[in-house]
Amino acid sequence: MSRVPAETHETHEETEYRVSTLELFFDLVFVFTITQLTKTLADDTSPLGFAQVVIMLFVILWMYFGYVWLTNAVPPNTTVRRLLLMAGMGGFLVIALAIPNAFGAAGAAFGVGYLIVNLVHSGLFISAAGPGSAAAMARLAPFNLGSAGLVFVGGFLPSTWRAVAWIAAVLLMILSPYVNRRHGEFQIRPAHFVERHGLVVIIAIGESIIAIGVGAAGLPLNLQLVVAALLGLALAYQLWWCHFGGEQDLKAEHSLAAMTPADRARAALSAFGFAHAPILLGVVVVCVGVKKTIGHATEHLYLSGALALGGGAALFLAGQIYFRYRMKIGANRFRIIAAVAALATVPVGLWLAIAQVAALVAVFGALLALEGKQRA
Repeated sequence: MSRVPAETHETHEETEYRVSTLELFFDLVFVFTITQLTKTLADDTSPLGFAQVVIMLFVILWMYFGYVWLTNAVPPNTTVRRLLLMAGMGGFLVIALAIPNAFGAAGAAFGVGYLIVNLVHSGLFISAAGPGSAAAMARLAPFNLGSAGLVFVGGFLPSTWRAVAWIAAVLLMILSPYVNRRHGEFQIRPAHFVERHGLVVIIAIGESIIAIGVGAAGLPLNLQLVVAALLGLALAYQLWWCHFGGEQDLKAEHSLAAMTPADRARAALSAFGFAHAPILLGVVVVCVGVKKTIGHATEHLYLSGALALGGGAALFLAGQIYFRYRMKIGANRFRIIAAVAALATVPVGLWLAIAQVAALVAVFGALLALEGKQRA
């Protein structure tokens, strides 16, 4: 990605640096969590199954993004920091392994892994970050540990009460930045921050390629399968283009860099936190739809599969719309129309699976062409 010069705002004294290979290694564990969430949703596309995946995804993303903030403030350049990040990776791995049965027998493992991830995050952030960020984290840590406690305790409760505890944890996460309004003291390095979030979006979109391979496993390699796979690849490429085309990441970086530290921290929370949640959830849901389409390309989809394709694409675009609005980096009217059009493809999937994927490719193609013409 392109880089801007070191931050020039008077109140920002942090130097920029690139995402490290250790952070990329850390993200490999997150790849596994996305794979597990996709598989779990594909196995149960009922409203209950979807709700459980949404709860788990939000809980996981809160702390994953927390580690992005951590490495943005505390570069992993010492042995102790690297070992602690390794411990955090171990916690995330336990969480990922527990995902398929997190609302069953693996709930306790999910809770224990989440508590480990949280303790490592708070401890390393408070002990190693600069004075402003460490003080801000010290005030936020009780909220994070409170939500981790709810996830931990919930893991040992019956499934209904577990859902209640984990929903309460999600609500505490959402409310905590507004109860503790000192998060503006966090120092954000714009270039590193944007690059790291961009990488996680690429990781999630890469899952759609895996979904093509999983859906095609054991099937004869005929023209029908090749066309379905290529359409799935085209849709994945368009999701990438939608997020990164027109130098959107560079514009977001410049937008962050131009803000005061307090505004930058607030934008980082809303645009790269709350906006990225539907972006990533949308990609996961689209992956489920693609997986179900590959093996049944010339058949009709059930409502759950058609909603996964159209609804997932609409969710992705909704996150994009809020992200661009919050960062003030582009008009959204074509994306709003495209989100509605993506939902309108659901009846097409109920008729013919491959036709819905082709319709979505056409919707995104028209969106990208119109936005390209607008920029010209």
